[in-house]
Amino acid sequence: MQRVKSFLIQVPLWLYFIISVYPLFWMISYSLKDNNEIFVTNPFGLPTQFRYENYINAWTQFNLPQYFMNSVVVSTVATLFIVILALMFSFAIARLRWRFREAVRLYMLVGMFMPLQVIMIPLAILVKDFHLANTYGALIIPYIVIGLPFSSLIFYGFMRDIPSEIEEAACMDGASVYRLFTKIIVPVVVPAIATVVIFQFLNNWNEFMLANILISDESMKTLPLGLLFFQGQYSTDWGGMGAVMTIASLPMVIIYLFFSEQVERAMTMGSAVKG
Repeated sequence: MQRVKSFLIQVPLWLYFIISVYPLFWMISYSLKDNNEIFVTNPFGLPTQFRYENYINAWTQFNLPQYFMNSVVVSTVATLFIVILALMFSFAIARLRWRFREAVRLYMLVGMFMPLQVIMIPLAILVKDFHLANTYGALIIPYIVIGLPFSSLIFYGFMRDIPSEIEEAACMDGASVYRLFTKIIVPVVVPAIATVVIFQFLNNWNEFMLANILISDESMKTLPLGLLFFQGQYSTDWGGMGAVMTIASLPMVIIYLFFSEQVERAMTMGSAVKG
């Protein structure tokens, strides 16, 4: 009876596991098939013949290494600046006392509710006027601006729950504001930093709309734009496109494996800090 009860409890978990993992499995198997197998003979199962040449063709015949490097540079730099600026801003409004800090916090949060389509035309004009078109700056600066409100909201929530006794003890030992920030506050919010890094890097890595408008130079295009080259007027190399999607997914999987423990800690950070 106990085994039956345990089995019934595990069934929904296994179903959830299969539903979660199958898209990843399908993408990888899809990248190892040709068009006929993908759409006609074997759309859902393992490849009958593993076509590794899809990866070789995607990497050698198209400008994939350049797209990959552009995505790495843009996503890494934008995420780094988002984390640094959001940390400093959140510390200033969560732990310091100064006039208009609440107004500034609300002003920053308004950015979360601004539709991207509203700022698209003014942004394109600004990028052109500042001579940033077809440069890394054309993507990095907008990504930083777009990512700051949400990241600041996460850091603000974490910093607000840090007991003031920690700051008071550091101040009694002679710590300055800068030392308090770098040596006390930042180490406490490391789980939140890991969460923000994963979320923002994923957003920047997959962003397509702004990149499609602001970048026209072939040498500056990112991976989401590069996928368009696999769509031809009369035929499309779907196997090659699957190979590119698999390669594009690898950095996010690696980053999550590095920061997964910190993300799990972030889920219970609030109660842990209070305790």
